[in-house]
Amino acid sequence: MRYRRANVPGGSYFFTVNLAERRLRLLVDHVALLRTSVQRVKKSHPFYIDAFVVLPDHLHAIWTLPSGDADFATRWMLIKSGFSRQIARDERINASRRRKGERGIWQRRYWEHSIRDEQDYQRHVDYIHYNPVKHGYVSRPADGAHSSIHRAIAKGMLESDWGVGGLVEDRGDVGER
Repeated sequence: MRYRRANVPGGSYFFTVNLAERRLRLLVDHVALLRTSVQRVKKSHPFYIDAFVVLPDHLHAIWTLPSGDADFATRWMLIKSGFSRQIARDERINASRRRKGERGIWQRRYWEHSIRDEQDYQRHVDYIHYNPVKHGYVSRPADGAHSSIHRAIAKGMLESDWGVGGLVEDRGDVGER
């Protein structure tokens, strides 16, 4: 079966990308390597990061691609492989991955969703910013260390107490797969 992905040139997309072993903390333990990998890919394959959060075992992002470009798959492949090359080779690798010469750091697939409209966009941005609270890592979204919420607060788009005390509407589970 061929896996079909959304294809909206110049569109905005929401992503969930997971580690293969969800018990690991590779993403926060090596967040500088992840940032480097993302920045390198942005230079060669431009895109705008609308929102981003990095948790120990997964990340969420919203990207807007350049006009006429819908190739987020290449960008994720380059980010994941660039990050993986910088990590020590001590992960568990199953037989299938070993036969294909693959590392065992990332889940092979990731979740993507083509943003439909402004309400959908805002719902997913809120989800990203609230995710560290949802998973119990922090009690306030602004306390999340690796979140674009800090950029939104600095630009005056959100207050530093956003998401505290029920300020975030429960919009359901938009991104955990």
